[in-house]
Amino acid sequence: MPIETLSRERMAQIVAGDIPPASYVNLGIGMPTLVADYLASDSGVVLHSENGILGMKGLAPGQEIDGDLLNASKEPVALETGASITDHVVSFAMMRGGHIDLTVLGAFQVSADGDLANWDTGREDSIPAVGGAMDLVAGARRIFVMMQHVDRDGRPKIVPQCSYPLTGKGVVDRIYSDLAIIDVTPDGLRVRAMARGLDFATLQARTAVALTLDDAWIELAP
Repeated sequence: MPIETLSRERMAQIVAGDIPPASYVNLGIGMPTLVADYLASDSGVVLHSENGILGMKGLAPGQEIDGDLLNASKEPVALETGASITDHVVSFAMMRGGHIDLTVLGAFQVSADGDLANWDTGREDSIPAVGGAMDLVAGARRIFVMMQHVDRDGRPKIVPQCSYPLTGKGVVDRIYSDLAIIDVTPDGLRVRAMARGLDFATLQARTAVALTLDDAWIELAP
């Protein structure tokens, strides 16, 4: 059976389903912003964007775009009833002050110990873009990472130690990739779920760190 890798949209749907109700959640730039489109309307989740929105939501099909309402990825969004707009000082105070329950971020690399590198590859042609990531990993109570399992050259992005500049040490709680869901635990990396058609040996071969398969692991439909 061929491996049915997860699309970005399917990954976002899975992450949205794992967010506890009534949480205050920050969505980082890139792939994490898709999570807003899959949150249930009655979830009570309040979305925060580092550019100063508290209470944003994805646009409904056919909804008119307001050019002044953009998320951190400069994509148009809508506002929930009761939403607020703040300057960066207040927005970052929310992040640094421990008021965000969960943040979902992209990553270039995640280490075996949950170290996160997501702002610079260190290459000469790279454009560093730290944004508010360092503030988020320091202040948010939980960190989810969404990323492709390997990079464009086929190299594992889950590594023994990050070779790129760090965003934070030991901060990642869970990794969502196009192949698997992996928890970062004190006893190592534990696989909670795998894409349909993927066997554990193949997943391990695409990961540069030893994995443990949870006894209750589940198969993820594409």
